[in-house]
Amino acid sequence: MTSTPARGDTVLSSLSGSGGNATVVEARDGRQVHRVVIDCGFSLREFETRLARAGLQPSELDAVFVTHEHGDHVGCALGLARRHGLPLWTSRGTWRAIGGGESGIEPNFARDGEPVAIGALRLLPYTVPHDAAEPLQLRCSDGATSLGVLTDAGSITAHLLAQLRGCAALLLECNHDARMLAGSRYPASLKARIAGPHGHLSNDLAAQILAECAHGGLRHVVAAHLSEQNNTPDLARAALAAACGAAASDILVADPAEGIAWLDLA
Repeated sequence: MTSTPARGDTVLSSLSGSGGNATVVEARDGRQVHRVVIDCGFSLREFETRLARAGLQPSELDAVFVTHEHGDHVGCALGLARRHGLPLWTSRGTWRAIGGGESGIEPNFARDGEPVAIGALRLLPYTVPHDAAEPLQLRCSDGATSLGVLTDAGSITAHLLAQLRGCAALLLECNHDARMLAGSRYPASLKARIAGPHGHLSNDLAAQILAECAHGGLRHVVAAHLSEQNNTPDLARAALAAACGAAASDILVADPAEGIAWLDLA
């Protein structure tokens, strides 16, 4: 994550690769600033180091939202919430899957289609096809501008598309290139899981989603959650650029080490 000195009403900074995921969304309402981190797929020390690169401290966060229980998403979320007294939001299924009942944290439960208000931020959770207990992804809004977040899904659904249409920015999983995955040294069972309907989005599937959701007001497209073994930034950029008629240079890719700089969505 990196920061810029001046930011607008709604911004995001993301760090996402196949090894760890975290996205900070910030909304301003006058002098009030509200920030939510979506997933914390790192050790607590590593997360705090990366957060500092974005110019933030944990005390400047207002909440943590965990999309599902896989380690590259839940990571240090419980430790972060406990150490800094941050409200934690997740689904009941995810909470049970991570054994949260023994953490000493009182969670806030999120459900598909039920908005979560955190200051100026409005989070709308939606269900996705992924091999987890009760996975949720998010549409984030300040009432004027929306960001669609989709970092783990195995296939396209009408419900998923409905949540992503009309957004000013899309953060889309581009986990793998289908040919690279097929030719990889991964065991056949792992290949089937990744490419299956509850696995991860290929570049081609992400491009189909983008083609369905592209519109004149779409300002930013970010490719995220790229596999270091089965994808390349250039392949992801090319697929998404072709889907929305943009230049490959217009597509941002979340680097697994550096993430992306703050993006102003206004």
